[in-house]
Order: sequence, then C-alpha cells, then structure tokens
Amino acid sequence: MNRLSTIRLRHVLLGCALAAFSAYSAAQQVLRVTTIPEEAATEQVRKFGPIASYLEKKLGMKVEFTPVSDYPAAVETLVNKKVDLVWFGGFTFVQASIRSGGKVVPIAQREEDTRFQSVFIAKTDSGIKTLADLKGKQISFGSQSSTSGHLMPRHFLLQASINPEKDFRRVAYSGAHDATIASVVSGKVDAAALDITVWKKFTSEGKVDTKAVDVFYTTPTFFNYNWSVHADMPVDLRNKLQKALLDIDPATPEGAEILKLNRATRYIPTTPDNYKGIEAAGRSAGLI
Repeated sequence: MNRLSTIRLRHVLLGCALAAFSAYSAAQQVLRVTTIPEEAATEQVRKFGPIASYLEKKLGMKVEFTPVSDYPAAVETLVNKKVDLVWFGGFTFVQASIRSGGKVVPIAQREEDTRFQSVFIAKTDSGIKTLADLKGKQISFGSQSSTSGHLMPRHFLLQASINPEKDFRRVAYSGAHDATIASVVSGKVDAAALDITVWKKFTSEGKVDTKAVDVFYTTPTFFNYNWSVHADMPVDLRNKLQKALLDIDPATPEGAEILKLNRATRYIPTTPDNYKGIEAAGRSAGLI
C-alpha cells in the first residue's frame, strides 16, 4: 500500500471512529437506570426518584428510571446494554457478570452491604423457634434470583442440614420482600425469609405487628447489593457516575433524603471480588 493510500485509509478509519463516538454520545444524553424489583414498582419509583434527580444535576444529563418486571429482566437489560446503571443484589450481580463474560462492573455499594443479613419470620404463636422447626412446614422465599430473599437463606439452611425441597411441605416464591411478609401475615405460609432492611423498614413504619409476626432467626453476614454498569460505558462517564454516588452527603437535606430512602448511611466503592462468596454459595446450592 502506498503512502497516499495509507493516509486515505487513516482518514476513513478516523471518520468512522468519530461517527461512532458521535452516535454513542448522542445516545448517551440519557442515562437509563433500573433496579431489581425487590418491592412494588410504586415503591421503587418513590425510592429511586430522588437519586435520579441528583444524578441529573451531577452528570449534566437526563436520567430515566424505569422499573422492570422481575429480577432476570434487570440482569438482561444491563447485559444487553438496554440500560446503563442497575441496582443489583449480590446474586443478580453474579448472574449478570457470568452472562456478560465478566463485562458487568460494580461501582458502588452501601456501607451496610458489607455486612448484610437475612431474617426468617413466622407467626409468634406458630411454635417455630429454630430453623429445625421449619421441617414439614410451608415456607416462602422472595424471588428465586434474590440474594437475601432466597440464595443466602437457602445457603444457611443447607449448612444446617435442611434441604428445602426434601424437608419442607411446600416451597413458595413471592417475587418480592413486601409480598413475602404479606404471605406470613395472611397465613398463606408458615414462615419466610427476606432482606433484613426491608423487615426493619416495615416494623419501624408500623406495617407489621411484631406481637403477631416476628423474626426467629437472623443469618450470618454476607456482601450484598451494588450499583453496576456495563464495561463498555466510557471510563470518564463511569468515573463521574461513581464519584457522584460516593459524594452523596448525609449532611445535606438532599443527601439525607436519598440515603434514607435507599436505607443507607453512605455509598462506598466495591469490587467484583466482594461477591465471590455469593457466587460460591450459588454454585453450592445448585443455582448457578
């Protein structure tokens, strides 16, 4: 190839690169956000609306929050780059990482997510006081893809030599933590497992009578939720987004509202290695 042809080729390649960049930049005028549906869609919108407004100001771009119908949908939307930012549970992050070939990147988690726990609840007059008392009972988990509502409770049951499929009379899946609580309150099931922060929220707001339904077992700690992006997101935007999350200040009215709604004291950095334990639990339980 002569020198003139080489120069022309470089110009063509540069033009293609600039066109691709411009197309991406135009598309990236909107940051698309979603979350796993751990609670009802209306509650998700209420909880994440203020953080979307905050990110708009910090990033200088429009932020659109759209709830998804189920946990697998949250995984697929980020893997396929239909959204840019997702609030994952530890298990859905692991699923997304595996589905994408390691191209899903966690950028921030709540400080609380370094020592997360699940709780098992039952009616106080049920006679259920220990995990062993669950044998022969009807038990509900949340979504099958939930970390705190299924995977880790199942993991700790298996460690206690209790196999849900063999030892429970029936295993149900409510789909969300609030529905899990309702299933015990209504008597549809004898006991259930869920996210400790959702339980504390419901009890603090007086939505559950703890004289009638209460916790009888709390699990050991584990890593849980995070905000994740796709590795193809421009590094500059990823860094700005991470900084914006880490900069949410509890000393300001805006920051205090966001953190209260997100049941957080603050956001801190996180890495994929923090979720190796979740992946190991998933494989051990036969869920991966």
